[in-house]
Amino acid sequence: MHGKTSMIKHDGKGVFKGVDNPFEATRYHSLVGDRRTLPSCLEITAESIDDEEIMGVRHVEYPIEGVQFHPESILTTLGKRIIKNFLEG
Repeated sequence: MHGKTSMIKHDGKGVFKGVDNPFEATRYHSLVGDRRTLPSCLEITAESIDDEEIMGVRHVEYPIEGVQFHPESILTTLGKRIIKNFLEG
């Protein structure tokens, strides 16, 4: 998945606070997380609408989050907001 944009739905918490739901994000990856093997300490916070791939996870106990898209890309709408939320987190 290189240079493709997808609509991403999310839980509205953490890095996604105040971010439109859904929003468009740029994807540049060839690996994805598997729901069947995701550790129980991680919760899914975002997924792509078109292919339902995991696009965000959050640790259930610690303030750790990750996304599987590029918020810094010019093609990611509201990417600056996501980065701001991360920095303020």
